[in-house]
Amino acid sequence: MAKSERFIGIDVSKDTLDVHVLPEGKCFVFSNDIDGIATLCRKFGRLRPKLVVLEATGGLQIPVACALGIKKHPVSVINPRQARDFARATGRLAKTDKIDAQVLAFFGQQVRPEARPLKDEQTQELSALLSRRKHLIGMLVMEKNRLALSFGSVRNDIEQHITWLEERLDEINSRLGKSVRSSPIWREQDNLLRSVPGVGDEVVAENWTVG
Repeated sequence: MAKSERFIGIDVSKDTLDVHVLPEGKCFVFSNDIDGIATLCRKFGRLRPKLVVLEATGGLQIPVACALGIKKHPVSVINPRQARDFARATGRLAKTDKIDAQVLAFFGQQVRPEARPLKDEQTQELSALLSRRKHLIGMLVMEKNRLALSFGSVRNDIEQHITWLEERLDEINSRLGKSVRSSPIWREQDNLLRSVPGVGDEVVAENWTVG
């Protein structure tokens, strides 16, 4: 492995993005919101990672995966079972432990799932959806602030607008998720670990035992 190659894992939660960088072992935390994701992308622009690995976590990872893909960072969103099987086989996880950013960075370093760039039309679509999502969130924040100071018929009008904005945001999030899952940054191959020496056989044996 070249000395300059950096592998980054991102542990995504509702409020935060926990980042681990290998081989340096450095850790960073960003907020999982528009500003935090923008700051993370700027940071990664300086780090120039060889690969960024995220676990698919119920859609929470989609905005940051989308932003990284648009910025041309090599990113791979992997199946949670792949990360857990790898962590167990390499002795980095007990049965009840949580997958963390360090494990995901190590997964990227050892397994190296392919990270193919987005096509121009995919980048444009994701960029447009992400921009629209940002606008809707901004309008929701403003309307909710106005609601606290309103009353009577105006309050009712604002409440209706908030409901409409939330419905539109849900729709945009759904479309964003479908677009990301159909892009080459999304990896769900079950045989991804079989090519890793010393890991593949253990993972296969464990899955047969569990099955």
